Amino acid sequence: MKHRIIIVAIAALLLAEAAARPEIKITVDRNAKGEAKPGFKFKNVPSPSADDAATQAKFTIVSGARDDNGAGVEALNDGKLPTEEDQPEQNFFFDAGTDGGRLQVDLGKVIEVKQVNTYSWHPDTRGPQIYKLYVSDGAAEGFDAKPGRGVDLEKHGWKLLAKVNTKPKSGDGGGQYGVSISDPDGALGKYRYLLFDIVRTENDDDFGNTFYSEIDVIGTEPAVTKAAKTTHLGS
Repeated sequence: MKHRIIIVAIAALLLAEAAARPEIKITVDRNAKGEAKPGFKFKNVPSPSADDAATQAKFTIVSGARDDNGAGVEALNDGKLPTEEDQPEQNFFFDAGTDGGRLQVDLGKVIEVKQVNTYSWHPDTRGPQIYKLYVSDGAAEGFDAKPGRGVDLEKHGWKLLAKVNTKPKSGDGGGQYGVSISDPDGALGKYRYLLFDIVRTENDDDFGNTFYSEIDVIGTEPAVTKAAKTTHLGS
C-alpha cells in the first residue's frame, strides 16, 4: 500500500498534524467565531451523530480532573449540543490551570471502527483541539485500561492512531471545530478502547483547556442507541 497522509483544512491558517499511521486521513473543519450555528454543520466533517457506537460507551477520566464549571464526561455522548459559543455547562473541559488530561472511552466490546469524530466550540482559545488518539482491543499482555499520564501507553497495550492539532498559526482560534479521523481504504481497525491524550491550547493564562462538545465513534455496523439521544442532535 502506498503510504500517504491526507489532511483537509477549511481555514487557511488551520493546522492538523500528520497522522500517526501513514494512511490515516484527518479532516478538519472550522466555523469561524460569529458564524457558527448550534447544529454543528460543516462542509467536510459530518455533524454529530445520533446513532454512533459511543452513545452507550463509558467515558472515564484516567488522568487529570474536570473543571467544576463545566459538564461531566456524560456531555461527550449525551447528544445535548451547546446552543451558544460560550456555554460551559454543555461542554466538558479539564480543570483551569492544568495541562489537560487523559480520557478513556470503553465501547463495551471490540468493534470495527470506521471513523472517530470530535467537536468543540468556544469564542476564544478554548475552541481548537490538541490531542493524541490511542486505541486498543484490550487483549495485549500487560494492558493497562486506565493509564495515568506518567504511563507509557505504547508499552501497555495501546497503539498511537493519530495526532490532532487544529490551533491556527495566529489569532485566538475562536470558533466551532469538527475533526474526523478515518482511513480512506476502509476501517481504522477493531478496537474496544480509545484514549484521548488531551493538552491545553495555550498557557498564557489558566483558561486554555478546550471546550469539547461531543465525541462520536462510528462503527462499520449500525449501533444500538439510546432513543432519547435522537431528540437533541441538530437542534
